[in-house]
Amino acid sequence: MSNNLPTIAWIGLGIMGSPMSENLIKAGYDVTGYTLEREKLDRLAAAGGTAAPSVAEAVRDADVVITMVPASPQVEAIAYGPDGILENARSGALLIDMSSITPQTSIDLAAAAKDKGIRVLDAPVSGGEAGAVEAVLSIMVGGEQADFDEARPVFEALGRTIVLCGPHGSGQTVKAANQLIVAVNIQACAEAVVFLEKSGVDLAAALDVLNGGLAGSTVLTRKKDNFLNRDFAPGFRIDLHHKDMGIVTDAARTVGAALPVGAVVAQLVASLRAQGDGGLDHSALLRAVERLSGAQV
Repeated sequence: MSNNLPTIAWIGLGIMGSPMSENLIKAGYDVTGYTLEREKLDRLAAAGGTAAPSVAEAVRDADVVITMVPASPQVEAIAYGPDGILENARSGALLIDMSSITPQTSIDLAAAAKDKGIRVLDAPVSGGEAGAVEAVLSIMVGGEQADFDEARPVFEALGRTIVLCGPHGSGQTVKAANQLIVAVNIQACAEAVVFLEKSGVDLAAALDVLNGGLAGSTVLTRKKDNFLNRDFAPGFRIDLHHKDMGIVTDAARTVGAALPVGAVVAQLVASLRAQGDGGLDHSALLRAVERLSGAQV
């Protein structure tokens, strides 16, 4: 594609990465991608992107490298080492990590990249699969103002609320807080659902009126059908929310913040995972409440 837009390498084409990379292609960007699953590479190619055989090949000529992988170990695996991003991206490139990882991992990555002349932003997102598909994600960013300003057009093709939250790691800290609020909110909704059903109320009607008042939330809007239909096909897996609750409880301990309700919900997420529900959507917190309330699920 002959245009003046920066060329983009995209590493990690999962539930979030695939639709996000496709939104950049739709916005006119030249996107070269790498991921572990062959069918995801085929999907990128079908959407007008270029499939690369390795991380090194994907990033070699890119102006901007974007990563979207599950957790800190995967970010470290693709960033470091002879076949990683830092050794193979060109000096002056901008690395935008949109994964949700520990703030410290982001801080360390930015420091290591600086030695290679590579600029870094941590830019985790909220909005789930639907937000990724619709390009209405909330993007919380940590890093330098100048790099943020340069990346803004890219972010605008992916999301709607785009905010620089502070220095390296700040995006991850805000994302951790986001995951705390979302988990507690889903848990409260799940408890309400079980209470309403056991009381014999019309659940759909009840959730509609609740969502119109102070109890309403983006969580309830997005997850209402999951609750009503017991449809737990993953938009965001319990396994990943378990990882995130570990990040927020650990980070809170480090800074001396007490999260009493968050700690309880973290354990409820962990218990769901222990019962084999890790691959389900986080709205499946409803299953834990049902079990505690005597249902066989």
